[in-house]
Order: sequence, then C-alpha cells, then structure tokens
Amino acid sequence: MQLATAPTWAARSERQRFPFAAPTRTLPRMNSAADASDDVLMLAWTGGDTAAFETLYARHRGPLYRFLLRQVRDSALADEFFQDVWQRVIAARHGWKPDAAFSTWLFRIAHNRLNDYWRGLKHRPATPEDGDERAARVPDPTTPERELSEFEQRRRLQRAIEELPEEQREVVLLRLEQELSLEEIGDITGAGRETVKSRLRYAMDKLRSRLNE
Repeated sequence: MQLATAPTWAARSERQRFPFAAPTRTLPRMNSAADASDDVLMLAWTGGDTAAFETLYARHRGPLYRFLLRQVRDSALADEFFQDVWQRVIAARHGWKPDAAFSTWLFRIAHNRLNDYWRGLKHRPATPEDGDERAARVPDPTTPERELSEFEQRRRLQRAIEELPEEQREVVLLRLEQELSLEEIGDITGAGRETVKSRLRYAMDKLRSRLNE
C-alpha cells in the first residue's frame, strides 16, 4: 500500500462527510502543528481544525499500518482495515477524552476492528507464503537501506513473532514496535496489567527460545 500524502484521503473524507461546526470552547494555541502534542492536536481537531487532523494522521499512519499488516499479513486486508480504522476515528473523535492518550485510543479502535474480523472468520487465516516479504517491504523513512545481515535478523524475528498465539503476538507488537506501556496495552486490549505482563513474558520466552535455535 502506498500511504497517502496531504491532502490525504482521510482529510478529504473528514471535510466531505463531517463538516465542522463553529468551536464552542477556547482551543489551545499552536505555534507549530508539527511540534504540538497529540492531546493539543485532538482538542484542536474536535473544535474544527482540519490541519490538526492531518498532522495526527501523518504522525500515526505508519505505525498503525505496520501494526495491521503484521497482524493480518495481507496487504489488501491491511489497506482495508487501515481505512476502516481512520473512518471510525473520524466518526468517534468526540468520544476521545484528554485522560486517554490518542495513540492508545487509536490502537484500541484497531484492536476492536481486528477482533471483529477474527470473530467473523472463526479461525485465523493461513499465513501467505510471501507474508514476511510483505511486512519487510513496508516503507520505513528512518532506515532507507538495511544491511543484508540486519534484514535477515529482522526476518527471523518477524517469523518468530508470527508463530506466537494471537494474544501474545498483539502484546509483543504493541510493546516492542509501538513502545506502549503495560497499562496502555491493557487499555487497548481490555486485559488487566498482570495479564498483559504474563502474555508478554511468555511471548518473550518463546521468542528467545526460537531465535536461539
């Protein structure tokens, strides 16, 4: 999937389907949208600032898409879910509260979308033969080129992660790739902190064992 650039499909959808009303409260002043926190951008967006939404989208689109792709291992499905999640974000933006981090809220929506999919299937799909290559080809602007040895290590780790049970794999991806806390992962998945901690511990033990073979 080629991720959109501004003006993005999500921003256009926001303008077309959800016209903004005049702000009803005093909004925080932003010197630079790029430097503003997610909380400030969310408050501005719910008040009618479409540019704030575009900044949020640009900031989180890459991590979200990679998370979805690693879960379903199919670029067409990941593309579909990616757009579904952002449509849900747009529709439910007024339900966001400042006491919940935007990233936590965003990935909770993604988690719920994936759960809907798994329930509909009743079973996990087989991993496509080129699933590892698909995930490895997701653009990463911070590392335009990788050494072959680094690529092979990453590929081994991807394979090991994909062998984990669904719940453990999700926790690992949220913890290692999104760098979320145990509490944030619990908020996303609906599991208690100790349950998240246990899943992560079992998952890491399996990964170490697999990679040490």
